Amino acid sequence: MKTVRETTALVIGGGATGIGTLRDLSLRGIPAVLAEQGGIAHGTSSRFHGLLHSGGRYCVNDTLSAKECIEENTIIRRIGRHCVEETEGFFALLPQDDPDYVPAWIKGCEQAGIRAEEIDVAQARLLEPELSSQISRIFRVPDSSIDGFRLVLHNAMSAQRHGGTVLLYHQVTALERIGDQWLVHLVNTQTKETTSIMAQVVINAAGSWSGIVAAMAGLDVPVSPDKGTLIVFNHRFSQRVVNRLHPGSDGDIFVPHGSITILGTTSVPTDKPDDTTPSREEILRLLDIGEPLFPHLKSYRILRAFAGTRPLYTPGSAQGRNASRNFQVFDHGSDGLPGFFSIFGGKLTTYRLMAERVTDAVCQYLGVNAPCTTADTPMIEEKPVERIQQAKRFFPIPDLSLLVDRAGDDLESILDNAQQRDPASPNSNPLICECEMVSLAEIAAIAQSKDTHSLTDIRLRTRLGMGTCQGTFCTLRAVTALVENDIKTANDPLTEITKFLQERFRGIRETVWGTQAQEMQLNNAIYCGVLNLNGQQYASTK
Repeated sequence: MKTVRETTALVIGGGATGIGTLRDLSLRGIPAVLAEQGGIAHGTSSRFHGLLHSGGRYCVNDTLSAKECIEENTIIRRIGRHCVEETEGFFALLPQDDPDYVPAWIKGCEQAGIRAEEIDVAQARLLEPELSSQISRIFRVPDSSIDGFRLVLHNAMSAQRHGGTVLLYHQVTALERIGDQWLVHLVNTQTKETTSIMAQVVINAAGSWSGIVAAMAGLDVPVSPDKGTLIVFNHRFSQRVVNRLHPGSDGDIFVPHGSITILGTTSVPTDKPDDTTPSREEILRLLDIGEPLFPHLKSYRILRAFAGTRPLYTPGSAQGRNASRNFQVFDHGSDGLPGFFSIFGGKLTTYRLMAERVTDAVCQYLGVNAPCTTADTPMIEEKPVERIQQAKRFFPIPDLSLLVDRAGDDLESILDNAQQRDPASPNSNPLICECEMVSLAEIAAIAQSKDTHSLTDIRLRTRLGMGTCQGTFCTLRAVTALVENDIKTANDPLTEITKFLQERFRGIRETVWGTQAQEMQLNNAIYCGVLNLNGQQYASTK
């Protein structure tokens, strides 16, 4: 018999906006469930350049968006500090750029409330030695880099702490209006079990899939997926975000993250929300566009490339760069569907504001008089310093801050796992992923979560396999550790290895030249030569 559960609000879509909405609902005391078709940060929220916008990119043509960005930038740095690296940013003018754009940009920053300080180019190049000597003007702005995976995860943790429920790997298959409520049918994509949720309110926050969800309710909404490709370099050749000082275009943003740098992005209309495979043509084009800012760009090793789709709201004929990046909240009661809401468009930087606006609309519909507190409530509760100091002796990591920042509410279970191991043994909690400093205790603790079904799930919560070797060494170590600790995944060990390598190789395939080609040869030697896996099986998978 199919399970039916009841709640007040059901959120469809587990990206930053959906999870942010679940958090807002939960903080306001509204019982809420979220259904996400994939794992954590399955869609766009994990497939972008990781820029926490200052608003400088929008200040000339869209003052409102720029103002929203700088306000939300400040809020997120306060409530989500574990997700943000306060890098600051530069806007740089090159000979190819129109100098007449600069006065309008300065005025736009002033109107939006963005602090933009012009600094001497020579001083800027002392701070960022790899920058082009051809730069004529440069401005400092409060851009930052943000970890999209972590942002979604920490919002989910906060929502769950306040009573919200997250159902990962639950795909919506149908929507029905029954009386004054909605019956939403779901299938668990891992177990194939079906369930249904009865809710007073349904919130469509499915991003690039929003149009598909809306169609299930009989609506035709103008949401167009727009594909963007990005390049990850195995170098942090810039300590700051660096933007071209010109109207927003392809390949004009460099964002540092940890030890790497991301260059993005392109803008190509697509019919497929899951069109996430980069092409070599796009990669080569991005390199050509980015080279004027960093003249040695093509000599840097590319770690991988990836792509994601933006959910653009396109009520007119505009596409790509011409389409608005603003967000829209819809109460579909005017379409004869009371209790059905949609939120379209927007940027990750404004996800919290988007969640606030749609939750305000839901509260008005439900007659709930509760203020939004997400701007003042930290996502993760700070851990006692003494607890962290005690934990140091159990971890082979010089600085636990990396673990503390990414683990969030998982930290206690990770520390407990480490403490349960033999403290007398020097190798009781070995490093499994040396690139990202991920130890056995962290992997074991995350692997035992009910939402973990694969190495990819572990990767999204720990960064396993996301460093220099892209899983060449740590894949085998991780699977071996799981087997030795009798922790099972959805697949047998060899299948798990193959699937994980397939996922990693998707982003490497179109960048295999130079040192990256050498590493792929090493990868083949380990997994095809030693383990006798079929190299063609993962090398050809799209």
